[in-house]
Parts: sequence; C-alpha cells; structure tokens
Amino acid sequence: MTVFLSTPRLVLREFTPDDADLLVELDGDPEVMRYLTGGRPTPPEAVRERVLPRILAHYRHPPGLGWWAALGRESGDFLGWFEFRPTRDGDAREVELGYRLRRAAWGVGLATEGCRALVDKGFTELGVQRVTANTMTVNAASRRVMEKAGLRLVRTYVEDWPEMIDGAEHGEVEYALTRQRWLRAMARPSADPGAS
Repeated sequence: MTVFLSTPRLVLREFTPDDADLLVELDGDPEVMRYLTGGRPTPPEAVRERVLPRILAHYRHPPGLGWWAALGRESGDFLGWFEFRPTRDGDAREVELGYRLRRAAWGVGLATEGCRALVDKGFTELGVQRVTANTMTVNAASRRVMEKAGLRLVRTYVEDWPEMIDGAEHGEVEYALTRQRWLRAMARPSADPGAS
C-alpha cells in the first residue's frame, strides 16, 4: 500500500486494481451522486473499464498526483476518495482539489481534514502555487468544506451539460487558494487559512 499522506483520522493511499468494488459501491449511492449525476449510479462496468483505469494511470504520469483512496486511520474502512491532480498534464503548479465520501463519513469534518492536509502538502512539499475546486452552486455542504480549507469563491459560471440535473440552472462555482495567500494565513496567529 502506497500512502500519500496521513491525518489524525485519515490515511490517503494510492488506489489498486482490487479497489473496483469499493468505487462501485461509492458511486452507487444516489445521495453521493446527487450533485454529480442527479443521483444516477455509475454503472459497474464503467467503473471497472474507465474510472479505475483512469485513476491508476495518473500515478504513472509526472508528477504522480491524482486520486487517493481515503481510509479511516483506526478502522481501515474505505471512506471514499480525495482528488489532488494537476489541471494541466505534468504541471503541479495548479491542482484541482476534490473529494467523494461515503455517507457514513459525512458531517464529522473528514472532508475538511483531508482537504486541508492536501492543501498543506501541496504548498509545502509539491511546488503547488494554486489550488482550485469546483461544485454546483447549490451544493452548500461542499462549498463550506472549500471555505474551511481556505479556498475563496472566484466565480460562478454555467456549463452546457448533456443532461441537466436539479439545481444546474444556478450554475457552478469555482473556489481557489494561492500559495501566497496560504502563507499569509499561516503567518497569522490563528494559523487557519479558512479563517477571515
């Protein structure tokens, strides 16, 4: 098992070919998929033939960033995943932050904990200069996580999706955090990039 990082409650590790069933279960929960597909599950064959191979391929491309399986540090249970990958191939200066967690992991701060740890690692160890994240405007819970991780609203925009889902008429939001702003926040007494 290749561990990318650990937090007090999480271990983020590389996915393996044996993780297909975990992803099928995660993407099969209508509530987990609500703001992604309108609640439609990802077909198991799509997970096995497209989703997981795409995840595994990212580790082989410089700088080796991508999607990380999130496990409970004490239990070892699969909780979901976090995404931390370059927005442009091979260039880690700007990365996209994302996550998808099982419902059992909702509401206890795990998304914020994982996102903050990734942001910190990106800015201190990986040469990241800007972190960006996107969600639907109506996804208030994800927006709060982005804010708690120190990201700020950059823009609201509308995409032309092949299939509209409830709430899509309100558009999407992009949040971002630069390394300079993160450093300024770390220098403040509260040392919390999500504060103020």
